[in-house]
Amino acid sequence: MWMPWKTTSVLLERERFALAALRRDCSMESLCGEFGISRKTAYKWLARYRAQGREGLGDRARTPKRAARQKPACWKQRVERVRRARPHWGAKKIHRRLRELYPRQQLPVVRTLGRWLVELGWVGRRPRRARRGPPVPHPGLTRAVRLHQVWTVDFKGWFRTGDGQRQEPLSVREALRRYLLEIRLLADQSDTAVRRAMTRLFRREGLPRIIRVDNGAPFGGKGALGLSRLSVWWLRLGIRVEFTRRARPGDNAAHEQMHRRYQAEIVARPAADRPTAQRQTDRWRRDYNHRRPHEALGQETPARSYHPSPRPWPFQLPLVSYPKTWPVRRVRSHGDIKWQGRLRFVGRAFVGESIGLKPLGAQKCGVYLGALLIGELYATDYTGMRPAHWQRLPSKPLRL
Repeated sequence: MWMPWKTTSVLLERERFALAALRRDCSMESLCGEFGISRKTAYKWLARYRAQGREGLGDRARTPKRAARQKPACWKQRVERVRRARPHWGAKKIHRRLRELYPRQQLPVVRTLGRWLVELGWVGRRPRRARRGPPVPHPGLTRAVRLHQVWTVDFKGWFRTGDGQRQEPLSVREALRRYLLEIRLLADQSDTAVRRAMTRLFRREGLPRIIRVDNGAPFGGKGALGLSRLSVWWLRLGIRVEFTRRARPGDNAAHEQMHRRYQAEIVARPAADRPTAQRQTDRWRRDYNHRRPHEALGQETPARSYHPSPRPWPFQLPLVSYPKTWPVRRVRSHGDIKWQGRLRFVGRAFVGESIGLKPLGAQKCGVYLGALLIGELYATDYTGMRPAHWQRLPSKPLRL
């Protein structure tokens, strides 16, 4: 005696379920357990069976009922014609013009037109801007009470020597004794030129505790806390960097007054070339320090009671240490680090530096350069680090 195989299909099982549910011989929960389906699926098939009968139990096509409207290929050509006639128009203005030309047709949206302009190479992609990061309280400007506590550094306005070459005077001044440490004529205001001049000065006079500068290049940048590669280098040397307020020359009034005397006595009668101008500047600087009395010093000269800084120039940059629980990353050549499997932009000012990441949860961390908070990283951001910014309190300018 033989027995046939039990055969069934998905459609028959759905029909059996719908008929059993309509008979209400047992609860819906027990029926779902018998057929191995969820309550949501059970009510779906029951509703279809009531509405369409057995035909409603079949699988439906997954394609949408209404196909997406295809953009005709001629639209790109129309956009090209409008763009060639108006080469400075963007997507919004082109969309307005197309509406005037083709009032009865359904136009592509503005966003699509913008994407086409990028594809055609007429418009560049806008870089995503990082959100503003955490505020860091600004310590304010320090009033110097000790020698070499504060140095002020600035560029005087450029001038040309007799041979037509442009000269950029970099001036460095000790704030307490008004001692003019250096005026060096440079060819430009590049980071390399300033760093070379400052290195020579540090080896001769030692290191200060604080350097005060304005926000312009190469002292300041546009990234975290307004730092540049030069100011980060100063921080690595153990020198705190103080930025004056923007458009407030009174924060460095004494330095500006020295520039006015240099302008009147040296720049007003420019030398023939840079070497000659540098020799004149060096003689003027010696006269300024050793012979010129200063009212703020009780009519004494700055050279009296002056001596070099006891902090020597280090042969190597000090190492930066972080807590053992913090991940440490080295900033790559383009200002990126890798965090959570993706490159995150930190800033070009920190290229080559080792930074610490303080965990602030699974989706957030603080970014530190030594003990200085420079920003925060969020796992949900695609623009990189949210750079920190100074939070200033109203204060009166110092006159040193």
